[in-house]
Amino acid sequence: MSRKLASFGMVAAAALGLGCAGLPGSLSGEAPAPAAEIPAWEKPPPPPRDAPVVDATKLHRMELSNGLKLIVLEDRRLPRFDLGITARRGASDEPVEHAGLASYTAHLMERGAGERTALELAAVVDDLGASLSVASTWDSFNAAVSGLSVDVETLFGVLADVVLRPRFDADEAERVRAEHLAGLERAKDEPENLVRWALYRALYDGHRYGLPIEGSSESVAGLTPELARDFHASVFTPSNAILFAAGDVDPAALKRRAEAAFGAWSAGETLPVGPPAPARTPEAVRIIVVDRPDLGQSQIAVGHEGIARADERRIAVQLLNTVLGSGGFSSRLMGRVRADEGLTYGIGSSFGERRSAGPFAVRTFTRVAETGRVVALILEEMRRMIDDPPDEIELGKAQGLRTGSFGLGLETSGAVASSLVALDVYGLPEDSLDTYRGRIRATKPTDVASIAPDLLHPERVAIVVVGPADALRPQLEGLGPVEVVQP
Repeated sequence: MSRKLASFGMVAAAALGLGCAGLPGSLSGEAPAPAAEIPAWEKPPPPPRDAPVVDATKLHRMELSNGLKLIVLEDRRLPRFDLGITARRGASDEPVEHAGLASYTAHLMERGAGERTALELAAVVDDLGASLSVASTWDSFNAAVSGLSVDVETLFGVLADVVLRPRFDADEAERVRAEHLAGLERAKDEPENLVRWALYRALYDGHRYGLPIEGSSESVAGLTPELARDFHASVFTPSNAILFAAGDVDPAALKRRAEAAFGAWSAGETLPVGPPAPARTPEAVRIIVVDRPDLGQSQIAVGHEGIARADERRIAVQLLNTVLGSGGFSSRLMGRVRADEGLTYGIGSSFGERRSAGPFAVRTFTRVAETGRVVALILEEMRRMIDDPPDEIELGKAQGLRTGSFGLGLETSGAVASSLVALDVYGLPEDSLDTYRGRIRATKPTDVASIAPDLLHPERVAIVVVGPADALRPQLEGLGPVEVVQP
């Protein structure tokens, strides 16, 4: 009987494709072999799971009677908080002749406020182990404090003083201006700055974007505390500002403090938005060599106009740019210029998304003798993106990179709050963070292919190179007339 059972078991095992090794040990006489473990890096990734970035029960939006908006994100896991006020104006909105005024004003706001001098303001923040920062971007102006939640009363007062009552003392204004000018002079020694500045001038001459956000030595030399005071008053108005807080904060208590500190803040006349950038720049190929005979390595920038932050094509543009040059070693530019040709250590492309259309640029560096070859490869890859757009496999890799890295910028409640404020500054939907990954994954190869001819223009780019003009000019003359300028 036992022989019949054993025979039956062997037949059944054979029918199942198991063989003797698949029989229990009591029948086969041997222990089954353990299944080979698949290495983690060979396993398929888990299916994507979208979830809201922000718990709706922890996010509070309010508004004071004078128009000041409040965004409060509760996160009680640690006894600390971030608190700030963002105004919806920035360096883009300052006059060209006063370029650098926003940055100058920001530094001055940190140098004394209310009854406290610069040293006293720094001391009260340092004694609490807290931080104070004031900074301007192209499109916004931000003043913020962070520290332990037990110090919220003191730090709230510091923020209110900095935003409402900056001192603009004459001696501090002169010191800040001198520091600003010295910083610009030091920056001129760096080829990376020279190529960036020259590209801005080539694309936006006469527009505010034509100068770096810090301004120029000529414009900064004319800045005064009176100009800073007037600029501050026209930027920081309650209807143009957002008060944000994140961390160990109580929304009701925060609103009471906001009413007490900012409720009487009267609505002034807000600085108008600056003029839009050129819709098309340059009109034809333009080649500029910034002469630095001492360099053995050239700095290269190739660019033209890009898109605005609120452009409806921004998701497809991000994916296009990831494939072209912002995707690290998976990008076409890195693969071609570094991996295949060995002509650079790093290369990347970017779209400067601002309120108005900022620049698209490819930047890299190489040996002086290889400069013309690298420029040709950049133009070739731009054309290939139009003629041979990414297929599903290549686009899928870009989508995976974008969705996978998305959360890295939102690891703290303060970072999430800052992102929510940025959505407000640019007039984007409040749920943009929650829907971002889904919109990335929903983008099709045809979406990217359709925008590439409208967004990439290798036939009319500005080509800027910093290096020895005598060696560079012959390499570039085949692309068009070459202008040589001094640093």
